[in-house]
Amino acid sequence: MREKVKQLLRTLELYRRKCESLWKRIPWEKVEWMDKYNPFHYVKRMDWYIINKFIGTYVYSIVLIISISIVFDVNENLAKFTANNAPLRAIVFDYYANFVPYFANLFSPLFVFIAVIFFTSKLAGNSEIIAMLACGMSFKRLMRPYFISAALIAILNFYLGSFIIPRGTVVRHDFEALYKNNRKNTSASNIQLMVDKGVVAYISQYDDIRKTGYGFALYKFENKKMVSQMNANVIQYDTISDSRYHWKARNYKIRTLKGMREEITSGVEIDTLIQMEPMDLVFSSGQQETFTSSELKRYISKQQQRGSSNVVQYEVEYHKRIATSFASFILTLIGVSLSSRKRKGGMGMYLGIGLALSFTYILLQTISATFAINADTPPILAAWIPNILYALIAYYCYRHAPN
Repeated sequence: MREKVKQLLRTLELYRRKCESLWKRIPWEKVEWMDKYNPFHYVKRMDWYIINKFIGTYVYSIVLIISISIVFDVNENLAKFTANNAPLRAIVFDYYANFVPYFANLFSPLFVFIAVIFFTSKLAGNSEIIAMLACGMSFKRLMRPYFISAALIAILNFYLGSFIIPRGTVVRHDFEALYKNNRKNTSASNIQLMVDKGVVAYISQYDDIRKTGYGFALYKFENKKMVSQMNANVIQYDTISDSRYHWKARNYKIRTLKGMREEITSGVEIDTLIQMEPMDLVFSSGQQETFTSSELKRYISKQQQRGSSNVVQYEVEYHKRIATSFASFILTLIGVSLSSRKRKGGMGMYLGIGLALSFTYILLQTISATFAINADTPPILAAWIPNILYALIAYYCYRHAPN
């Protein structure tokens, strides 16, 4: 594993040199106004040294800790996999191929902190930090390569958590439903929702496997007065239709009210467009993790227009993906501030303090999300409370860091 990490660092160094040589070929004296946009003008050799250390240690810590997690997970679930006859290909590619990026991204702030405190304490122990500061470099300047690395990790985490991992989570949840006895919720009863302005739908019983509802009623109101009502014994979603919201109603009856007159139409089957989908009718645990950020935003907007109150966990998930990305900067600042000073007796106590802060940060994320779901805390505030609190802690650590 060390050889793979070293090979990755050598590849990054080779790529850096090629990019730097290309930049040097550009006649910057002729385009002086572009010189300030040259990234290599701000990133020096010392910066590349710290960036390589940061990224390399970050990747190494992920590989090490996730490998241990996989061993424990296999030991815990092997009996279930065997009892449910889970094929090896599905275990590897459907479960663990999506298990690894999900938990690596979930605990990325912890991995960032471990990487920072590990190699920075080593630099401090070798008096390299002292040498940098003695040469006139300020602690603020020392933070530049750390924040560049944290920015790269934050962008990667946000992209993976918002667009890539949700797709894999769908596959992983399907695997768990089949082979871990963690059955998905496939039915619902007494469903009532507003599908359009002044239009309310009711389904007595819904089966998500067959995409079929029983005891269906659709009411349309104008100026708080009902103008039409549709009843059907069975309603089924058309999964092969080219358009969305396409339903088939069987044994239907339509009542249209026009003043004191009433018109009744009935039949065996009718195709109709109703602005609801199967995903609007059945909610399962962790469903918000299977949506990309763009899908989450559309879903939240649609449910709020319908007047649904069951969107808090979706709002928390949407804001948490953005807030978690900034945790890389906060924990990087805490880690550098705690480990950049050379101390007698080693870094044991400060490493313990830092790890405690990282674990409590992740714990606080879970607690604040629970408060938002079960209480009246605004979702955006619940998602950002850990960042606000630990930003203050990071500032305190930075103020007391060596200068």
